[in-house]
Parts: sequence; C-alpha cells; structure tokens
Amino acid sequence: MGRFFSPSQKSLAKESFAQAEKLAGQFFRLSSESLRSHRYDIRTLAYLEKHEVNETAFAHLCKYQYQNENTDEAGFHFYRICLQDNCILDAIDRAGSFIKLSPLMLYIAVHELTHVIRFDSGLVDFDAPLEVKREEEERVNRITREMLRAVRFPDLNMVFECFSKDYQIGEIYN
Repeated sequence: MGRFFSPSQKSLAKESFAQAEKLAGQFFRLSSESLRSHRYDIRTLAYLEKHEVNETAFAHLCKYQYQNENTDEAGFHFYRICLQDNCILDAIDRAGSFIKLSPLMLYIAVHELTHVIRFDSGLVDFDAPLEVKREEEERVNRITREMLRAVRFPDLNMVFECFSKDYQIGEIYN
C-alpha cells in the first residue's frame, strides 16, 4: 500500500474539496442545498477497502447502494471518492519542486466532484460501456480545466501542464 497522508495533508485535502464544492456550485449553477443533494464521501488510503485501492490513479470513484433491510422505504446511492495518497505523494516526489500538493489536490477534488455531479444528475451513466467512460473522462478533464482557469492559484498551471494526458487523475470509474 505504501505512504499515507499526514494530518496536515488530510486537512489540505479537506480544504481542497470545500473549495471544489464552491467552484462546482458556481459552474453548474447549483445552490448549496442542491449541491448537498449529491451524496458522496471522501476517504484517504488508510481508510479504503481493498477493492477501493488503485495503484494507477490519484483517485478512484466508487458507487454504493444503501438499502435499509428493516423498512420498505427506498434506499439511496452515494459515491465514494477514494484518494490514493501513495500515488499522489509519489507524483509530487517525482516532480521535484515543480508540483505542490495544494494545487494538485484542488485539481483532483474538482475533477472527482465533477464526476459525482454529472453521474448523480443523470448526464452520464456510471455503468456505461468502456468507450463512453473514456469519452466522459475526457469531458470531465475539459470541464475541470475550464472550472479552474479563472482561479488564481499558485502553481495550478504547472499541474495543467504536467498532468495533461500523461497521468490519470482518476481511473475509468467502476
């Protein structure tokens, strides 16, 4: 499994997702209530189940269905954003001083949250065929860049350049 985020790195990830929610709300024109209706949680590598670990991506998105067995009420689904601490930290180490955790984590957060919103809104099927998933991944990459273009964030352009198409931000979801 490898390396895990430190407490300060976990805090930075949480802040990145809070900022990503604001950006996504503005981009998709969602009220804060509407944004909260998209159920998701975030876990770091230390808290992932074995099937949630992926050695080839910065993050891995899983979809879960919850049904209360004690009632006839309809269940609900939610998404889990599985951060792959080791892959993220290894990429930062390999990039030397060029890539910092903060802008990379913001990019990852915006990217994964865009997936959640698009799936949950029915814009694309989570269980689509592989070719549709590849097209969706490209679409989400474009949306992520568009969302972040107006953000004044140190070193964000370096993230755009270094991780254009050479490295997956997220696995082709499953």
